[in-house]
Amino acid sequence: MARASRPNGKINGKVVAITGGARGIGLATAKTLHRLGAKIAIGDIDEAAVKDAGSEFDFGFYARLDVTDRQSFTSFLDDVERELGPVDVLVNNAGICVTCRFLDEPDELTERTLAINVTGVILGTKLAAQRMVKRGKGHIINVASLAGLNGVPGIATYCATKHAVLGYTDTARMELRGTGVHASAILPTLTNTGMIDGVASMPGMRNAEPEDIAAGIVSLIEKPKPRMIVTRQAGVMMAITKRLPLRLGEAVTRALNADRIFADAIDKPERREYEDRARHS
Repeated sequence: MARASRPNGKINGKVVAITGGARGIGLATAKTLHRLGAKIAIGDIDEAAVKDAGSEFDFGFYARLDVTDRQSFTSFLDDVERELGPVDVLVNNAGICVTCRFLDEPDELTERTLAINVTGVILGTKLAAQRMVKRGKGHIINVASLAGLNGVPGIATYCATKHAVLGYTDTARMELRGTGVHASAILPTLTNTGMIDGVASMPGMRNAEPEDIAAGIVSLIEKPKPRMIVTRQAGVMMAITKRLPLRLGEAVTRALNADRIFADAIDKPERREYEDRARHS
């Protein structure tokens, strides 16, 4: 059971729905917000895992959710609103990151990654916004990645999807201006979840913990803004490197061997459990 915590005035009582909520960043976010007084709903494709997490931490609602399927997503939101009330915040967190050289990536894996990481975010954003605009309030937070600002060898399709998440979120935010509905993107650095099993750390930088990303999401709910990079150290490093000409920035990345951290993880035994789940669950 999650430990007790004093309710947060800007969080307490809000209905927050989180996709990919059975583990990792999604579960850490659910636990953090729950301690602050939010009414939590989690959805996940892994039915057993979402039931275990939901019951263990006494969340208000939990159910299987396939973010790539409109009917599944619609039913999830309908059920959340019937059980807990209108959704105040949707966190589109579900995503996969499979390591593979782009030349070797099977088309079905490309399509699966695009479906979960892009179509799932688009569906969630649209379905939640349609409800929120009618009420004149709400907040959609899409989990992107620093990989949405750079290319990273070994995860080309993942990078493409996170670029897409940023572009879609920025555009949705502009279209929602004046409706009372906010749209934000959070960009985690390498975060210690199963997604980076077997992946080396960025040279000179600490990995984030899922709780760091959860804290960032809390900050966005308290004070909405377009984007947030987590960690702060990663944000400073990104601001510096983005000022460099493209080729020079890539040369610095190579000099630090930062371009190898995912490429060198391809086919590592340490990634087998995560990769199997990401490819087939």
